[in-house]
Amino acid sequence: MRKSLILVVDDELENMAPTVSYLRSLEKYVVVECSSAQEAMDYIKSRQVDVVLCDVRMPGMSGYDLLRWLKRNYPDIIVIMMTGFGSVDDAMSAIKMGAFDYISKPFDIQKVELSIRRAIEYRDLLRENQALSYKLQKQYDIKDIVGRSQVMINIFKQVASIAPTNSTVLIIGESGTGKELVARSIHRYSTRADKPFIVINCTALAESLLESELFGHEKGAFTGAVSQKRGLFEEADGGTIFLDEIGDISPKMQAQILRVLDRGEFKRVGGNNIITVDVRIIAATNKDLEKEVKEGRFREDLFFRLDVVTLRLPPLRERGDDIDLLIHHFIRKFSARMNKPMRGITSRAMRLLKSYS
Repeated sequence: MRKSLILVVDDELENMAPTVSYLRSLEKYVVVECSSAQEAMDYIKSRQVDVVLCDVRMPGMSGYDLLRWLKRNYPDIIVIMMTGFGSVDDAMSAIKMGAFDYISKPFDIQKVELSIRRAIEYRDLLRENQALSYKLQKQYDIKDIVGRSQVMINIFKQVASIAPTNSTVLIIGESGTGKELVARSIHRYSTRADKPFIVINCTALAESLLESELFGHEKGAFTGAVSQKRGLFEEADGGTIFLDEIGDISPKMQAQILRVLDRGEFKRVGGNNIITVDVRIIAATNKDLEKEVKEGRFREDLFFRLDVVTLRLPPLRERGDDIDLLIHHFIRKFSARMNKPMRGITSRAMRLLKSYS
């Protein structure tokens, strides 16, 4: 197994001798010493360095200068800052700049080694997450859905399994769990992928407007209907329609959607002609539809027609193993969107996010 390469950077290396000696005695690190930031930069350009243990105050380039250079050019290298003139403000500045840890001199040698060990474990975890994410996306060809936890691996498998079928799908999950992303993935890898994928939030419109939006209307069907309009079910013909928050629709709308599921047909608002469509329905809700059925707010027959295949998406609090992966995913996403490089997230912020529930 390759030993981790630790680069110690301090203009007073004699003061680091006990620490260097201790780290070498553990026989799991290769420890190299540099007396200046420039010397460290020259060394890093030709070596695979894992951790830089760097003093803050040095003649010429400071430790902060080296930290900035590393984060810009070698972001995978973990940096631990050291100083004999430490303060809370200095520590926070270093962490904000991307340091993994900040140690004040004089320090306990074993605590330094513990910090190095944690830094390497953290770095290895990130690499493992990225590799697993790539493997999962390649294996199941799932894009935009991020996760490495067992529950998300099961979701990937389900999506890959049900996408090629024409089954109706019911996605259940709290707001923000990625229901639309999952629906898009099901469509993307279905036989309908080259046909429309139409999304509508059933809570965004009043009942009369929702009816017209879904099923269209004839000219003169109501005040303001100055021309005939095709509905979203017609627009989605041959493809997929995603009905988000279906648990909130009225009994009248429930009956009309049931007719589409049962017969593949409907009438426009104000019309008499029967229109037939071939549409796959994927519905989503954050409600317990079985409870809604028992309490008379949702049709039992519609529930059973929707509940052919059910995907239950877990909230973030139940997938803690995915938090670091999600954070780095969004950092990359927003960095690209804003056309601005982002250094990443501090280890302290990551620990706080992972400990929150």
